[in-house]
Amino acid sequence: MTKKVAQANRESAKDSSGLRRNALGLGGAVIMSAAIMGPAVSTFFNPQFSMPFSGAATPLVYAICLVAILITASGIMEMSARLPSAGAFYTYVTRGIGPKSGFVTGGLMFVAYALLPPAEIGLIGSYLQGTLREEFGVSIPWWVIGLVPAVLMIILALEGVQSSLRTALVLFTAEVIVVLMLSLIIVIHGGKNGLTLHPLSPNASPHGVSGLVTGFVFAALSFVGFEAAATLSEEVRRPTRNVPRAILLSVVFVGVLYVFCVWAEVIGVGVGASNAIDGTSAPWNDLAATYAPWAKLLVIFAAMSSMFAVMVNSNTGVVRILHVMGREGMLPKIFAHVDHKRKTPTYAVLIQGGFSIIVAICVGLLSGGLNDAVGGSNVYGYLGFLLTLGILPVYVLTNIATIRFFIKEGHFRWFRHGCLPCLAILIMIGLLIGQIQQQTAAPYTWFPWLIAAWVALVVAGALWLSHSRPDKLAVAGAVMATGEAAEDS
Repeated sequence: MTKKVAQANRESAKDSSGLRRNALGLGGAVIMSAAIMGPAVSTFFNPQFSMPFSGAATPLVYAICLVAILITASGIMEMSARLPSAGAFYTYVTRGIGPKSGFVTGGLMFVAYALLPPAEIGLIGSYLQGTLREEFGVSIPWWVIGLVPAVLMIILALEGVQSSLRTALVLFTAEVIVVLMLSLIIVIHGGKNGLTLHPLSPNASPHGVSGLVTGFVFAALSFVGFEAAATLSEEVRRPTRNVPRAILLSVVFVGVLYVFCVWAEVIGVGVGASNAIDGTSAPWNDLAATYAPWAKLLVIFAAMSSMFAVMVNSNTGVVRILHVMGREGMLPKIFAHVDHKRKTPTYAVLIQGGFSIIVAICVGLLSGGLNDAVGGSNVYGYLGFLLTLGILPVYVLTNIATIRFFIKEGHFRWFRHGCLPCLAILIMIGLLIGQIQQQTAAPYTWFPWLIAAWVALVVAGALWLSHSRPDKLAVAGAVMATGEAAEDS
């Protein structure tokens, strides 16, 4: 494979990308990352999985998590500033470590991003099925309910990234207003026993340091997706500047929101009572009933809008990853097709949308049935754990790629490109091990082996490509945004 042929393939891939350039600004990129974290969903449903361990100290756990995620994000921001591509991690690892590792990263990203929409189909369906039954005595199968947002997701994706993010902006704003408003009402009322900063102290943990560590493992799930703005690199104005800023701003904003709202939750139910909260609890429903009964429907609306925003934005991300891998020859060319009018990867949208619906229904059918809400709930639980096992190794690989890339480029800075990525690697490996150790019941104990089998399959695919289509593998990760000229002007 000569340099001239490789360069020709790179230029051809660039010219055929077809996505709408300069379609979004910094605000749109921030919304992409912030909304995919799902502030309302994460605030309403995630802290109670940490509380059996960290108890009243859960706000401190989220504060520590915020710092850890910022450390992890530093390497991603460095790479997104140098390699603006819709392929995101796939491109970063390809350029930093090599094409085979990049292909494996793409496979893991597919698990992480592609499973989020079907997971949200299950969660929306089960949550709304239970809510309709409780509030109105109406019972509709969860999968029927879930099909409605799934179809809307596909329609928005076909219309283009601007339509998807415009919808996400409205939903994100609504959910933040509701969760912040209810938190402020709790604080204004003085909580159950008065305002206190005790929940921000390690001494508030009923199980000491070990409780904080285990609580951290579950709290970190609330930040998954913080990097999503990177997949918009080819559609954002001035991507080398705006994408890193979007990642930073979204992590800080959503992280601070988490800390404040979880603190409000703890003082709202009471420091002592928070130690008894577990994953089966619905504390925010109780908080609304206690401090603002009129806001109960708003809490339901915020939860629903947050779930849908996560669905829409995660779908936007995975469609662009599939598109990039398709146009670079890593996947069938059908994924590379772009609608000339709307500048959207039409077939990638339809394939991913169909995949989401089929996976949600199949997993629900096998795990709890299509009529009972437990089926939809299991879809969310099982796929959520699987996608977490997929994304954490990607964070590790990207930070390794950061170190290698900047050493090769001759722009290595020991703190930004050495110390911070190494620390991020240790944190993410520890988090991955913790995730596996905390799940002791089937089928969760099977899932690490399922991910290992998937990685083995993807590695086999990378080896096959290296032998049968070395020209394609040689230019993997070459397609990057052409927004630099706009920046210079």
